[in-house]
Amino acid sequence: MIDICPESENETLIARATGILSAADYETRFQPKIEELIAQHGKVNIVLHLDEMFEGWDLGAMWDDASFSLKHRHDFNRFAVVGAQAWFKWAMQLGSKFMEGQFMTFAPNDLNGAIAWAKAGPIQPLE
Repeated sequence: MIDICPESENETLIARATGILSAADYETRFQPKIEELIAQHGKVNIVLHLDEMFEGWDLGAMWDDASFSLKHRHDFNRFAVVGAQAWFKWAMQLGSKFMEGQFMTFAPNDLNGAIAWAKAGPIQPLE
């Protein structure tokens, strides 16, 4: 299951995943909200909090995530994941090679740090 958190504002979406993230959750809650923010703001910031009850993705959600991320590879400014296990950190590093933006993982107890980082503004291009 995934819920959009009330701390979300402007171009920053904060979501909490718990239990098993299904394709239905991804398609009806997460993707539409991101697409709405992209339409309004262009580039978006995402904070995905994988809480202590998070068990993973079902196969459909994994596929949705991969295809959605590639479709919107130019639309992310900052993407933070809180509470990621080691394998997910590795997968995120690999995926970031195909996408624009900055990607960062945060410890399970550093949700506030992740939110502050995501809301810090647009990334600065290298000169």
